[in-house]
Amino acid sequence: MKPIKAACLLPIGLGAFVLVVCCMSFEFTWAQNSQKSFTSAVQTEQLKSLQKFNSLIGGWRGVGMPRRFSNKDAWSENSNWKWNFQNKQPTLEFNVSKGKHISSGTLTYDKSESLYHLKAKFTKGQTRQFTGHLKKNVLILESQPDKQDMVFRLSIKLLNPKRTIVLLESRRASQSFFSRIAEIGYTREGTKLAEVGAGEPECIVTGGLGTISVSFKGKKYYVCCSGCKQAFEDDPQTIIAQYKQKRAAKKTTPSKN
Repeated sequence: MKPIKAACLLPIGLGAFVLVVCCMSFEFTWAQNSQKSFTSAVQTEQLKSLQKFNSLIGGWRGVGMPRRFSNKDAWSENSNWKWNFQNKQPTLEFNVSKGKHISSGTLTYDKSESLYHLKAKFTKGQTRQFTGHLKKNVLILESQPDKQDMVFRLSIKLLNPKRTIVLLESRRASQSFFSRIAEIGYTREGTKLAEVGAGEPECIVTGGLGTISVSFKGKKYYVCCSGCKQAFEDDPQTIIAQYKQKRAAKKTTPSKN
């Protein structure tokens, strides 16, 4: 029996190698697509939950009062809310100027826990993590006890497109009742938000009031903040396609009487 030469084995070995590489490539591509689909579904749910706060997008004028119905030690501040789509999940961000307590914050939604998370930076440099639920039109968030054994509660009440109230309270971890720190009553700067059916420009990204014009292929659209503007400019075709799908779905959904 003649020995098989190495040259004869080469095609067989090469074919097996190619087959292994193709299988590995298929598995990697499948894993990538599965992860992409999962991420997309999670992000869609996060976006839907955060869209409930579309009325906050834009600028606000606030008046803070340590005591209810008293102007003693009151102050004025300004805040601005916007979307951010540059991270792994959609977020709402706000900055406060001339405030006495909170200077900035980032609001996210955790689908697995069905909880809202707010990372807030205070004017004295502390950063606190809040978690909580949206109950009707009030987002109620609490922090874990800090080094001084203090628990903070932040309530954001969406009264209407023009008015929002933020209440900051605290208590000892061993206590059950919160004490008021301050309440800030906010009034929207400039024009009112879009109302359903009012014919006002709609943000093509989130559905809020469109205040900034953008364009693609000669056609004008609107977005509500700089975060949505960047998201549109990064991928206008996808944003427009998703917007058209939402509009089509609304037309086919029967109205509730």
